[in-house]
Amino acid sequence: MSASSDASSDAASDARLREALFAPRCIALVGASADVAKNNSRPQRFLRQHGYTGRILPINPGRTEIFGEHAYPELKLAPGPIDHAFIMVPAPAVPEVVAQCCELRIPVATIFSAGFAELGGAGLARQREMVKSARAAGVRLLGPNCMGIVNVHGATALTVNAVIEHARLTPGPLSVISQSGSMLGSLLSRAQPRGVGFSKLVSVGNECDLGVGEIAEMLVDDADTGVILLFLETFRDAPNLARAARRAFAAGKPVIAYKLGRSAVGRRVATSHTGAMTGPDEIANAFFREHGIIRVDMLESLFETPRLVLAHHPPAGRRVAVVTGTGGAAAMVVDRLGVLGAEVVPPSAGVIANLAAQDIHISDAPLTDIPMGQSVGGRYAAILSELLRSDHCDAVVAVIGSSSQTGSQVIVERVLEAGHRDHKPLAVFLAPCADQGLVLLEQNGIAGFRTPESCADAVNAYLNWSAPAPQAEHARCDLTDAAAVVSRSQGARLNESASCRLFAALGIKVAESRVLTHAADCADMTGPVAVKILSADIPHKTDFGMVSLNVPIASVRREAERMLEDARTRFPAARIDGVLVQRMEHGIAEVIIGYRRDSEVGPVVLLGAGGTAAELRRSYCVRIAPVTVDQAESMIDEVRELAVLRGYRNLPRADCAALANSMRALSLLALLDARAVSEAEINPLIVKEEGQGVVAVDGLVVFADRPCNGVS
Repeated sequence: MSASSDASSDAASDARLREALFAPRCIALVGASADVAKNNSRPQRFLRQHGYTGRILPINPGRTEIFGEHAYPELKLAPGPIDHAFIMVPAPAVPEVVAQCCELRIPVATIFSAGFAELGGAGLARQREMVKSARAAGVRLLGPNCMGIVNVHGATALTVNAVIEHARLTPGPLSVISQSGSMLGSLLSRAQPRGVGFSKLVSVGNECDLGVGEIAEMLVDDADTGVILLFLETFRDAPNLARAARRAFAAGKPVIAYKLGRSAVGRRVATSHTGAMTGPDEIANAFFREHGIIRVDMLESLFETPRLVLAHHPPAGRRVAVVTGTGGAAAMVVDRLGVLGAEVVPPSAGVIANLAAQDIHISDAPLTDIPMGQSVGGRYAAILSELLRSDHCDAVVAVIGSSSQTGSQVIVERVLEAGHRDHKPLAVFLAPCADQGLVLLEQNGIAGFRTPESCADAVNAYLNWSAPAPQAEHARCDLTDAAAVVSRSQGARLNESASCRLFAALGIKVAESRVLTHAADCADMTGPVAVKILSADIPHKTDFGMVSLNVPIASVRREAERMLEDARTRFPAARIDGVLVQRMEHGIAEVIIGYRRDSEVGPVVLLGAGGTAAELRRSYCVRIAPVTVDQAESMIDEVRELAVLRGYRNLPRADCAALANSMRALSLLALLDARAVSEAEINPLIVKEEGQGVVAVDGLVVFADRPCNGVS
């Protein structure tokens, strides 16, 4: 079979799966109930209530009829073909129902039942065995522990979510994938009264088989979906989600995410500074940025942001113009934007001149505040139009005060009559509670906001949006020497000397050093030197007094004896490989560069201010690894504390090119075998003056899935 026929077959298979998932012609409800007080009764009632016209097969051994539909005692006795099975029986009975789905070749089964991986080891084992048998039979599973699917355009409300009973289910372009089933109802109940329409809503539960990424790919190919919204608690399907997000960006379908995990709660204790510094939130941001996903911080922003970004591209800068007829309300938005780091810019000279020609005079203040009573007669619309047309800003916020509550005519005159609305994103904040005004804005394709916080959040999210990072090809020959060092290494961690050998194999310069296995003289070395205990089992040596700097050569013997004795006393279980005597190095700044293979999103690389206070400064940035030299250079620009490297206040410029190349080299560890290097860190890396390079003076390497001897 040719490659083209394989692709055609795959496309047809994907189409069949999408149809069975979102638009099944026959649905079996396993565990259906006739008691309206029970959750199990909801899918059947909701399907008919919202216009489903396909066949419904209730499965219940104690009933012959449920809500007017003939019921069957078990799945295999129901008349086929069945496209989708919705399973609501207790967890112990679920595997048998899945086995019947396999026997009947039902394409998709959604499992509402809980009691699997979320309960721990035994539940996870049961879940994995169920997935294994389903996959072997070509049956795909959604869930377990999920609330189901709603296809608004297809009139298929296959869910137990109670909100659906009273929802209007207005069709629209927004599709939602949520790891929390209840949040689908929360979004619907908040968004639909404002006229926001949806296409697909999917609860994924435990993601035992079908996950966020694969479903997002289906939505990229869905003609009714214009924006993909994600409610995430964690990443379980990162590679597929990355691919889907890139495809969505190319197709002009923004992906917008709300992810839990902003706080430091849950940050793991890590061996390296890199692990301690990078929590789940920083890594999530790196993932979103890498793949062109917009991140919002507020639940309401999740459904308010789409109108702001639809049909627009990522901005060139972070500049926003604000126009208002009510200063206090606008000041709340401006204040929040400033906290978030956006630049609120005054109107340009060109904007001021163009308006003056229309006998409209405004100041060059950052906030264009129209005096009370002066917004009428088309003045507000004229000012807004000029701001939208001008290239001095990347987005515009229009704030309307109490008059927006009294009638829609104010919104028509001030917003809808403005020109150039397609030139850049426009956010409209209605200061009073003006629900009808928000509906009017939505009907006209304009992003309306109920609170100043969500308005600022959405605008900031847009200003932070960037295209997916280029996926450059990295030559695997770069890793030949590094792979050899890794293959010869033993144990869970490398000591500093062995770590530096790996860094040198990657092409990173390391400080001249010598390993002393006993208190010998170093008469042939020039001093002063650094003396350090050499042990992979004592990673943070400075914390335990195991590093001495600027030691004269004549004092090395005495210092080495003290350090060896102290280490053996304090860490009797540690493997002590001797003492490392290292040439002292100096430069413009110390930085930390780190690598970590994250369990959720995969390899990441970090750059930050280095030295012993690296964790205290919290001045760093993270990217998905590997990175290109250009990406590494952008990271250097991003860390504010590293402005000293760029000749800050006439200081000598540092060798940023050498630093960027070293960051790229360390990030190439991502191309090694996935079970090889778990963490690697150089702290500090001394950055010298321009043209003089960098040098690594301390390092740590941790391997995945290798036994660890000694202490941690």
